[in-house]
Amino acid sequence: MNKKIQAAHISPFEEIKQTDPDSGAEFWSSRDFAVVLGYVNHQHFEAVIEKAKLACFNSGHQIEDHFNDAVIMVSIGSNAKRQVKTVLMSRYACYLAIQNADPQKESVAQEQTYIAVQTRRQELEDEQIDEEQRRLLLRNEIRRHNTQLADAAKNAGVVQPVDYTIFQNHGYMGLYNGLKITDIHRRKGLKPSQKILDHMGSAELAANYFRATQAEEKLRRDGVNGKEAANATHFDVGRKVRQTIQELGGTMPEDLPTAESIKKFETKRFKQISDMGTAGKKKD
Repeated sequence: MNKKIQAAHISPFEEIKQTDPDSGAEFWSSRDFAVVLGYVNHQHFEAVIEKAKLACFNSGHQIEDHFNDAVIMVSIGSNAKRQVKTVLMSRYACYLAIQNADPQKESVAQEQTYIAVQTRRQELEDEQIDEEQRRLLLRNEIRRHNTQLADAAKNAGVVQPVDYTIFQNHGYMGLYNGLKITDIHRRKGLKPSQKILDHMGSAELAANYFRATQAEEKLRRDGVNGKEAANATHFDVGRKVRQTIQELGGTMPEDLPTAESIKKFETKRFKQISDMGTAGKKKD
C-alpha cells in the first residue's frame, strides 16, 4: 500500500517542483499545484491558499516565508502570452494546502493519504533515533557504574575474577527470575562472545542501570563485608528492581526483545563526530 502511494503520488507533485537558480530553494507555483489537485479554476484554489496561510500563521510560522505572490507569463495560444497572478509556495505551504483542500477530490484524498503515510514514517524514524540515543546514553552510564560497582564489590571482599562473575550472576538472577548470564544469552539467542548489555533496548538497559547503581550504593552504605553477603545483596537489589517493574505492569526483562548490537550505533555516532571534526578543520 505505501509503495503504491509513493509511486502514484510523489511523482506528480515532484514533477512540478521548481528551483530558484540563485538560492537553490525549491518552490511550487499555485497554478501548477491547483491542476495537480484537480482544481480547474484557480480562483477556487485561492480559497484553499487563504486557509493554508491562516494555518501557517496559527502554527507560529511567518506567512511570507512560505507564500509569495508573483506574476508569471502563461501561453494563451498562437504564441501569445499574458500575465497571471500565482503564489509561489514552499513544501510546507503545499502540505498545508493539501490539508485544507476538498477531500472529495480524488487527487486531494490521495495526497492527504500520502502525507499521512509520510508523517507516520517520519515519526517512526524519529522514534528510532530517540531509541538509539537512549541506548547509547544508558550503555555508557552502565559501563561507568559497573566499574564503580566492581570497586564496591572489591571492598566487600569480591576480589578474584571468578568471584566477581558469581557476584554479577547474582544480580542478574535477582532481576531475571533466576537466570544467569549464560541463561540470558541462550534465551535471547546470543552467541557466548556477544555481550548481553550490547543487545538490550533502552527499557532493559534502564532496569540494569538501576540494578547496578542501587547495588553499588547498598554495598557501600551498609558496609557489606564478605563474598556471600555481597552476592546476597546484589541478588536482593535485582529482585526488588524486578518487583518494581512487575508492580508497574512492565514487561519482564527476560521477555523484552533482543536489540540490534549497539556497536553499530556507536560506530555511526563516532563517524558523525569524526566527520564534524574534519569539517571544522577544513573550515578553519
